[in-house]
Amino acid sequence: MNRGVEKREIFLDNEDYLRFAYNLYDFNDKNLTTLSYYARHRRRQLSSAIVKPNKEKDKLVDILCWCSMSNHFHILVQEKRDGGVGLFARKITSGFTQYFNLKNNRSGVLFQGKTKIIPVKRDEHFLYLPYYIFSNPIKLIEPYWKEKGIKNLKKTIKFLEDYKWSSYSDIIGKGNFSFIIKKKLFFEIFDTNEKQFKKDFIEWLWL
Repeated sequence: MNRGVEKREIFLDNEDYLRFAYNLYDFNDKNLTTLSYYARHRRRQLSSAIVKPNKEKDKLVDILCWCSMSNHFHILVQEKRDGGVGLFARKITSGFTQYFNLKNNRSGVLFQGKTKIIPVKRDEHFLYLPYYIFSNPIKLIEPYWKEKGIKNLKKTIKFLEDYKWSSYSDIIGKGNFSFIIKKKLFFEIFDTNEKQFKKDFIEWLWL
């Protein structure tokens, strides 16, 4: 995970969120990346259907799930090669920084130091991570839900399913940026499926 320097916002509009989402795909390659984001989108409205990239890649990591918020992001990955996670983290943050600085006529660092890469060593921590990552956006509609609980579960679930900047909708089968994640591996590792994960997640939120 990483966040904006001084906790500043790093995603200012939908274009920024969309650019970062495509960075997760484009930069997940050990080879030099020729970013094709603008070629795919310069003639399309942001509301258009997502264009699935079509390119053979030598992946650094398998992305299991992710979520972007206004000033930070979380990504759960499985490394495919030695040093892959570190290289992937450097590529996505440096690439986004270059884009953001050029777009906003600024210079300097954008992220708060190096990306935190935390190896998951305990099963209970590992099993909890997707729930934690996918529940991040709830604070946008219920800022104190962790302290006081969720007031309207139905509204919260719909909000999470409609939240574009997360792989939750992909995991439960609604589809969004499904080409980014390794969905089959996610289900194998967590011994679940679309319906079961959604059921378990809702139960966890309501506890």
